Amino acid sequence: MSKVIGTSVNRHEGRAKVTGTATYGAEHQISELVYGYLIVATIANGRIKKMELKEAQDSDGVLAIFTHENMPAFPKANEGTSFHIGEPRLPLADDRIHYGGQIIGLVVADTLERACHAASLVKVEYEIETPTIDRQQASFQKSPRDASFEQGNVADALVTAPVKISATYTTPRQLHAMMEPHPIIAQWHDRNSLTVCEPTQWLFLQQRTYATLFGIPVEQVRVISPYIGGGFGAKAWPWPHAILCIAAAREINRPLKVVVSRQQMAAIVGHRSPTEQTIELGASQSGQLIAIAHAAKSYTSPVNPKYVENCIGVTPTMYAAPNLCVEQEIAVVNVGMPTFMRAPGENPGMYALESAMDELAWALQIDPIELRLKNATTEHQRKKLPFSSKHFAECLKLGAEQFRWCDRPMQTKAISRDDKLVGWGMAAATFPAIRMGASATVRLLLDGTAQVLTAANDMGTGSYTVVAIAAAETLDLPVYKIKVEIGDSRFPNGGLAGGSMMTASLAPAVVNACQLLLQEVNAKNATEAVIALRESGRPFLEMTASSQPGEEGKQWAFQSWGAHFCEVEVDELLGRVQVKRWISVMDVGRAMNAKAAASQIRGGVIMGIGEALMEECLHDLNLGLPVIKDLATYHIPVNADIPRIEVSFVGKPDLNFNPLGVRGCGEIAITGVSAAIANAVYHATGKRIRNLPITADKLLL
Repeated sequence: MSKVIGTSVNRHEGRAKVTGTATYGAEHQISELVYGYLIVATIANGRIKKMELKEAQDSDGVLAIFTHENMPAFPKANEGTSFHIGEPRLPLADDRIHYGGQIIGLVVADTLERACHAASLVKVEYEIETPTIDRQQASFQKSPRDASFEQGNVADALVTAPVKISATYTTPRQLHAMMEPHPIIAQWHDRNSLTVCEPTQWLFLQQRTYATLFGIPVEQVRVISPYIGGGFGAKAWPWPHAILCIAAAREINRPLKVVVSRQQMAAIVGHRSPTEQTIELGASQSGQLIAIAHAAKSYTSPVNPKYVENCIGVTPTMYAAPNLCVEQEIAVVNVGMPTFMRAPGENPGMYALESAMDELAWALQIDPIELRLKNATTEHQRKKLPFSSKHFAECLKLGAEQFRWCDRPMQTKAISRDDKLVGWGMAAATFPAIRMGASATVRLLLDGTAQVLTAANDMGTGSYTVVAIAAAETLDLPVYKIKVEIGDSRFPNGGLAGGSMMTASLAPAVVNACQLLLQEVNAKNATEAVIALRESGRPFLEMTASSQPGEEGKQWAFQSWGAHFCEVEVDELLGRVQVKRWISVMDVGRAMNAKAAASQIRGGVIMGIGEALMEECLHDLNLGLPVIKDLATYHIPVNADIPRIEVSFVGKPDLNFNPLGVRGCGEIAITGVSAAIANAVYHATGKRIRNLPITADKLLL
């Protein structure tokens, strides 16, 4: 049998990407295509009194302008159809303005340049109301998605705890800032048949949502998304610009392309909500946790006052305490809709928790690894279930050995190099293991090659290759003999690329389809199956199979684990922090492709370094408009900011989770990164920075 699972396999689609033959959302060539450009609000709260359109309508090449006054009505939702949109308010629903940058119109013209020019000619008169932008002025209420949890008596335990710390940590609004913006091409073949070319993390949900909104059968909607230039959660649901594009294309009876500009993306396609988290820890003198209190605040938009950045969900999974309380509040501010962003909730939650654990270790004067080992929980304290597989201790111990953690001084400002202070920091990483139902079709051809067809997608994570690996292993074929076709809703449902669940969901379905194909002709491998196929006179063998979770979630809690270790240099005169060394050790079950899995971890660490040191989206407190809104002002890491990142994996296949023992690794990597850096900065400088990002102004004060 071909033993390919767990080895390092080059990207199946790599050549297409580097040679430019991979087709992304805005690149599909369609005849008679016209172009749309969005008109967005320049106030953050109020209503539209008047829109002067004549000059724009008379501009060369303009075909139509859509506003709230002529927006086509949407049919009644189809009963029993899945339906989810990124912003619950439909586009151009009324004259209300809920946030700066909100879509208030769409210009359609024969070229993009003409559409953009005409949009600049539209004059809007507003009735302005004072927006709530400053988070200090926001009113908080208990989270409608009540994730609060309490065991024991935290208040009393904190009063009597021999050692305790209390601190508040904040994270700013963060943008996804993926390379590819949000494009869509909508083409109606008649009023009841639609093709959409759009990068989406979940083809089947997109297909069903559009069918629902436009009152047509699901099978009459085709969504095409073979490649995605980054998503991080922002491309999981349809956004208003996409719905508007499809509606406009139907009205003008022409295929229409709309691409959200980089500046517009700062407002209308989601962001990570800012958070404020207060953590209180109480412990014995020996470091045994007695109490944990974690209170979080996050912010949402008037268009969806129920969205919560669930920072507290991670706390019951990490450290055991007889007295534990977590609670969350939210406030509505006049900004665009927040949404999922890599490790939503877990990422900011782990920043606060792992920073607090470091502070407790300093208060106790014990090693932070020792503190974590002493208090790691063996069960999910909310679910009261044991973990299916946990090798967290191995992550800590191997990382410490590789980093030479034993050489770390137990004092701050103890190491210097080239007139810079040097600090070492570490933090844990974790993310839940999730899977959903997924399906795939496998086809074996007479020439001994195989095809895999599934409506999955690849946003840079390596799905093409993982699917090929699963098929190659089961059919006993070389990987190069597997052709993978994904990103088309005509194929079987490949599931969601989110929540680190695609590989865990899809790979078992591919294996099942391959096994059924071999069983069909009583073959042990593809070579025997091809012989049977030729004897049968058929052109190919084909099987479709699915995989879905069973009852295992009633017996086990599923979670992945990890540890980060880093070294930073701090220039005290300039307030500059540079990460010089990084080691990550992960327990993610079986890694289908060792090379791609390590790359995923490195990508998460890089994103976390940006979050820790530079990323922040600010709004003008008076106007309510984003002032950080492009890649010139929203700073992200470049090569010079990133050291060599060493990645190791520990643990065993988690066969309680799925038949392959595979858990996801896309999101765990970012959790704990910002805390490790903040802890290293403290070790270097003796200054505890609790408000991200860690910028020069905070270090120099």
